[in-house]
Amino acid sequence: MFQPPRSAVSRTRMLARACARLLAGMGLCWTAGSAAAEDFSELSSQWLYGQLEQHASATQSMPLRMEVQVGKLDPRLKLAPCTKVEPYMPSGSKLWGRTRVGLRCVEGAKPWNVFLPVTVRAFGPAWVLTHNVNMGDVLRPEHAMQSEVDWAESPHAVLAAADDWVGQTAARNLSSGMTLRQTMVKAAEVFKSGAAVKVLVEGGGFVASSSGRAMEAGVVGESVRVRMDGGRTVMGTVNPQGDVVVAQ
Repeated sequence: MFQPPRSAVSRTRMLARACARLLAGMGLCWTAGSAAAEDFSELSSQWLYGQLEQHASATQSMPLRMEVQVGKLDPRLKLAPCTKVEPYMPSGSKLWGRTRVGLRCVEGAKPWNVFLPVTVRAFGPAWVLTHNVNMGDVLRPEHAMQSEVDWAESPHAVLAAADDWVGQTAARNLSSGMTLRQTMVKAAEVFKSGAAVKVLVEGGGFVASSSGRAMEAGVVGESVRVRMDGGRTVMGTVNPQGDVVVAQ
């Protein structure tokens, strides 16, 4: 369970905090008096922690240590008093990295809607490079070590398991200290363009084997063209054994 940081707060803030916990799933909380920026910060923080906990329970298999940093509203804003403020996620926003929370007055003399900047950090285990790696080099276990990093620092997914990157090739030049993410690696080539390859033709319960010459480099799981010995060109998918499988 994600625990928000504890601090000494006034009784009013404590009530707002308890309200936010209870109603986080509904996104509603009652407030009294004038619309104060510090109340919004407290309400938004607690609402975000509630949303993060719900999201993690539903989708996340690996526990992450969440941190929420709430920014401030433009001090020039003059908001009318409101008895009911509703936090919500604006369309297109997400609970990750630098984002924003919407706050709207749904019960007041003069309804209003504002946006509060927030930063959500998600710390968890990942692999960090200990060596520089050139584009096209095959990544080996000694190239990285496991460490705790902020998964939300980049929109690209973290490679949390060693099997996700060991044996892969660098998609670009990588520097020591970088966290390995999906866009940084790609499957290694199993044969070069022009190499002789085995072609497996599958269909109707049979498998026929033939041979040909690759017209481009082969990567596991990707399609490649092969010129058969008889001159015909076929398209197939490269399997982990380096064969080209053509489905009929």
